[in-house]
Amino acid sequence: MKVICSIHLFLFCYLPAFALQFSIVEPDTGRIQNLIAVLGHDSLQGRGTGTLGGVKAANYLAAQFNLAGIEPAGDEGSWFQNIPLHGSKPLPNSRLILELPDENRILILGQDYLLYKTGAQTFIPKPVQMVFAGYGINAPQFDYNDYQDIDVSGKIVVILNGEPRSDDPSWFNGKLPTVYSSAEAKQRQAIALGATGCILIPNPDDQYRAWSYWVKEFSFETVTQAFAPAGNLSLLLNPKQAHDLFSGSGFTFQDVLEMDKYNAVRSFQLLTRLSFSGEFKQRDFMAANVIGKIEGSDPVLSEQAVLVSAHYDHLGIGPKVMGDSIYNGVFDNAMGVAVTLEMARILNLPENKPKRTIIFILTTGEEKGLLGSQYHTIHPVFPLYKTTANINIDGISAFDEFSDVIGVGSELSDLGQILEKVLENMKLELSGTPASQIGTESFYRSDHFAFASAGIPSLSLFEGTHYLNLNEAEAEQIKFSWDQTIYHSPFDDLSQPVNWQAVLQHSNLIYKMIKETADYEGDIEWNSQASYRNIRLQTIAEKR
Repeated sequence: MKVICSIHLFLFCYLPAFALQFSIVEPDTGRIQNLIAVLGHDSLQGRGTGTLGGVKAANYLAAQFNLAGIEPAGDEGSWFQNIPLHGSKPLPNSRLILELPDENRILILGQDYLLYKTGAQTFIPKPVQMVFAGYGINAPQFDYNDYQDIDVSGKIVVILNGEPRSDDPSWFNGKLPTVYSSAEAKQRQAIALGATGCILIPNPDDQYRAWSYWVKEFSFETVTQAFAPAGNLSLLLNPKQAHDLFSGSGFTFQDVLEMDKYNAVRSFQLLTRLSFSGEFKQRDFMAANVIGKIEGSDPVLSEQAVLVSAHYDHLGIGPKVMGDSIYNGVFDNAMGVAVTLEMARILNLPENKPKRTIIFILTTGEEKGLLGSQYHTIHPVFPLYKTTANINIDGISAFDEFSDVIGVGSELSDLGQILEKVLENMKLELSGTPASQIGTESFYRSDHFAFASAGIPSLSLFEGTHYLNLNEAEAEQIKFSWDQTIYHSPFDDLSQPVNWQAVLQHSNLIYKMIKETADYEGDIEWNSQASYRNIRLQTIAEKR
């Protein structure tokens, strides 16, 4: 079934702690369809951060909160939390020179390399020595340090993506990735040790992320918070060019890939040097989180809040694909935002009033690096230490009804216990992350990670791998095909088929999870082994 709606709508516009007694009021898929039809329409031009389409979307969302009777909770009594941002995009005449032992080579932007960081801080006028630092990881809790025997101060660090392979959950989370595998963590580690720059080499055998995938992902403007500290040169190198980096070092790139296969990666000096002079198109602008509030009904528990988040931004206008340049982001994340608005409406009905206060935050800049959620953790509209949990909505099941659920982050806190009770009530099973998603660093790629990093127990809910009308192989193929051909493309638009029974089922799951979390009588805490627990204790001690 296709989403169809006239754009004129936009223009007008049992432990005692568990209650598990839910209102008969269900989410209204008709309302959700209408919201999606507006948010995913070409007139919003993909809701890019800091664009006219993004501003239109924010105004529309505020109007929907107002219609639902939600209180504004943004700056100075408004719906908006305004964020100063800086945008930058590299131009083709940027010049990256690789100095080999016997010659110099000029690398081409887009073809040979892509820039994580842009702007004046990336300038390296004279050739700088390079050093290979394995995965670029220093993880004391795993007794692992790629930097132990090398000095990277003043040098450019060359590192592999990923982290050491493990089947042992107590060492680098076994098959699940840790935060150390993220590019951002590697870049921060290199900078902390005094490196001038960082070169990340993706795995050439990655079947999910060929170089064309990275070119598409890096084809949009880089956006940072205006007050962000200065960075340094940080780039992604096409693996086809990686062999040049190791010229004369005693090791080839193929040798390094073999080391990677057998967990025998070592760090060593390189004889190559690099310089960079970039040309950029830059701008400064404001974008806004849209924030509303439902006051809790319990005199005591209302002093605490549950934070419900969904990002409304997408990629905006980008490279044309088959004549279409609008990256509408219907599944990512117009559907999630529409469901969040519907949650606000039904939770604000008198018969559904939650015991705890609920803060609804529709974030901007998620696609640019969780910018809106990170800003909110620095400037929270409700104290962090009184924010008991975050439920993040980033994607809604639309392929088929499901019988199992993945709770990303649920194993880290008491939210896992609440989720198990909700699933039992709905006759659904809790599943682990499927093998096909293990490499996606799922906990670190959406707004719940920013809130968790501020100490708030957080999770996102996704359908599992077992469906009503699809077998596991069929479902896997559909998801793989969607990831490869639709995700972050102009084809994530209103023409996609949607199973509205699946949307209703997922919406009910989210509603019940929010309601049960908001009404939970006990404290919601991180598990003792969760790394975010100490941050939580700190915010409580500081009453931040």
